[in-house]
Amino acid sequence: MVDRADLAAVRAQLGRPPRGVRAVAHRCPCGLPDVLETAPRLPDGTPFPTLFYLTCPKAASAIGTLEASGLMRRMQDRLAEEPELAAAYLAAHEDYLARRDGAAEEEGVEPLPRGTQTAGGMPDRVKCLHALVAHELAVPGANPFGREALDALPEWWADGPCVAPDPGSEEEDS
Repeated sequence: MVDRADLAAVRAQLGRPPRGVRAVAHRCPCGLPDVLETAPRLPDGTPFPTLFYLTCPKAASAIGTLEASGLMRRMQDRLAEEPELAAAYLAAHEDYLARRDGAAEEEGVEPLPRGTQTAGGMPDRVKCLHALVAHELAVPGANPFGREALDALPEWWADGPCVAPDPGSEEEDS
C-alpha cells in the first residue's frame, strides 16, 4: 500500500498520475519517493516492463546530463572489453527479471514473456541510465552501471525537494 502523500508527490514529480504503483522502492535523501516499483502489467493488462521507475525530476535531469556526456557509449564499449563487468551486468538483468516475475506472481498476473526487455537495455546494451540508476537505488549493489552513474551524479537533493510535499495527504490509500 502506498500512502496518499507519496502518490501526491509522485503525481507532482511526473506531472500526471502514476500508473501501476506497487510500492515506493527508494526515497530520496530529501524524504520524497524517487523510485517506484511498478506492476509488470497495468490495470488494463498492458505489459509494463519497467519494474523500477525513477520519478524525481532533479535526479532525472542530472542523469540526462550524464547520458548527454557520452557515458552510455563508453559503458557499452566496456561490456565487450571487460568480461567481469559483462557478467555483473548479466546478473543485474537476471535480478531484474526475477523481481519482475515475482511481482507478477504476487499480483496474480501472467509474467511478461522472457524476450521482453528489462531495464536500460540489459543485458547486452546500455541504453537508459535512468532505468539502471532506478534499479541500483531500489536494490543497492544489483546494477554495476547504475552504481557507476550514481557515483558520478551530484547531490540532486542538496537544495531541497523537487516538489513541495502535500501535508494534507497523510492518509493511506485503500
